[in-house]
Amino acid sequence: MTDPIEIRHCATNPEFEACVRLEHLIWGREISVPLPIFVVAHHTGGQVIGAFQENRLLGCTLALAAWRAGRPFLHSHMTAVESEFRDRGVGRRLKLFQRQDALKRAIEVIEWTFDPLELKNAYFNLVRLGAVARRYIPDCYGVTESPIHLGLPTDRLVAEWWLGSERVKSILADDALPAKDSAERVSLPANIAEIRESDRAGAARVQAEVREDFEEKFGMGYVATGVESRDGATEYVLEPGGAIAGLRLPAVPEN
Repeated sequence: MTDPIEIRHCATNPEFEACVRLEHLIWGREISVPLPIFVVAHHTGGQVIGAFQENRLLGCTLALAAWRAGRPFLHSHMTAVESEFRDRGVGRRLKLFQRQDALKRAIEVIEWTFDPLELKNAYFNLVRLGAVARRYIPDCYGVTESPIHLGLPTDRLVAEWWLGSERVKSILADDALPAKDSAERVSLPANIAEIRESDRAGAARVQAEVREDFEEKFGMGYVATGVESRDGATEYVLEPGGAIAGLRLPAVPEN
């Protein structure tokens, strides 16, 4: 990258249109957010954040203003990065800008959903950013025709990013607090991405098993805090909700 990348708010219709074009490029039109939602987010306390190289949009994040239990939070609906700029820190810079902007507004938490079978995303969310998950939504968006979803139910974990917590601050400083002994794990085949591409029935079986495991462990009060590779599998690490280093969680949200 010869030109510096600037992370900043998007505020004009041409910039919102560039976000929509980026969505279409990455995910197609079937599941993309239309332009009016970007406009609404910008004007109602949400966030539309872009990563720009000169005038070229390389990535963007869309978050909606939300309210629960008398306190504001942000629901980060999507983050998109152009394929050639992935794994180069652009997505993380977008999230860090998002965090700083939220903290300036006294917002304590940002939430978003992610596919539990997308292990790279899970690692980024839990290990690189310090989010946690303790809610599982089966078929959150319904079965779609998008090739991204491969005909599977759109099961989702809900990430909670407690922005000012010691857990998050230590992880972002590359000095993670030592985890206590984790009593529970949810295991997936390390090659689940290949299974999804070549064996839809097999992927559906894995998804059903993962759903059952998470719902059972969340019901027991465990919280997903990490992702590890071990013995040919990739495992979510779950800790008791009251014993997570650097994080004190409120009651599980009702919605």
